Amino acid sequence: MEMHPETFYRIGLTLIPGIGAKLAKGLIAHCGSAKQVFLENKKSLQKIPGIGTVASKNIANQSVLVRAEEELKFMEKQAVRPLFFLEPDYPQRLKLCEDGPLMLYFKGNTDLNKRQVIAMVGTRNATQYGLQFCENFCKEIKNFNPMVISGLAYGIDVAAHKQALQAGLPTVGVLAHGLDRLYPSVHQKVADQMLENGGLLTEFLSGTNPDRENFPKRNRIVAGISDAVVVVEAAKKGGALITAEIANSYNRDVFAVPGNLGARFSEGCNWLIKSNRAALLSGAQDLKYILGWEEQERMAVQQTQMFVQLEGIEQKIWEHLQTAGGKSELDILCLKLELSSSKVLSALMTLELKGLVNALPGKVYSI
Repeated sequence: MEMHPETFYRIGLTLIPGIGAKLAKGLIAHCGSAKQVFLENKKSLQKIPGIGTVASKNIANQSVLVRAEEELKFMEKQAVRPLFFLEPDYPQRLKLCEDGPLMLYFKGNTDLNKRQVIAMVGTRNATQYGLQFCENFCKEIKNFNPMVISGLAYGIDVAAHKQALQAGLPTVGVLAHGLDRLYPSVHQKVADQMLENGGLLTEFLSGTNPDRENFPKRNRIVAGISDAVVVVEAAKKGGALITAEIANSYNRDVFAVPGNLGARFSEGCNWLIKSNRAALLSGAQDLKYILGWEEQERMAVQQTQMFVQLEGIEQKIWEHLQTAGGKSELDILCLKLELSSSKVLSALMTLELKGLVNALPGKVYSI
């Protein structure tokens, strides 16, 4: 597997103390590439917004590149694909999330930018009610051929993966640790099957343990990579409710499966519905109606015909939006097209007037 020549520096950038994903993206935008960040002198770095004396010193140290080289060797040996946030195979839905990782690591064979992606999450103490719902639901959504995302944890997570495989749907497990291990290890057989139709995804380097603080980070990727999150069963507190909250903050659709009043592992779902944090989900028809999946398929055909006549910057914007899952930030558009914001905004305004592009909050534009 051939690595991008910048991969070494991109990994190194994620390892610098005090440099999070947002600041790292700003550094790359300012310097032009991850490699160039490491080539800048400390005085130049300190002129960049958000970079002070300590951060510039940490960047100039460059000791993190030794660890980056070790990770490259592991990736080459284990056929792990690096996914950089500016490349087309990076999950484009996640790119729109401000706290989306700079780098992801993927082992598998599916397209993470499938037209329809749904997350299924829930309690680790799944009841027969929840397990039966997973089985029925995956059968019902088979005709839409979505990708099913979950966290490969006990209970609902692994049930969702198993039933997706049974239905012939691609399924991806988002991990809270590196790809050199699997937690829980009893799900290794399921994980191996997922590599044939789906895969394993993480933002953590090899050697990273499944520590408690990593699970909320994992949950934000589950939410960010999906069109919608389905909470199958959940108690009053737990990771599933955290994922639902994150999904709401990302403006993702959230669905919850209702349960009997007083049922311990339906209390969380019932509360999400009662508080208008999730739509009630009884089956695939509810999902189809609210997300409008059939309508989206018809619109895709119409839009292809409408955009045949586009030229120049407008055509380039359209092509980028298509590969980016239908949405993109203004800054990302400027970086990808290598054009000034004034030129891109002018073309976007023309597309808006034609009724082909929508302007969303946060300088985001969608088809």
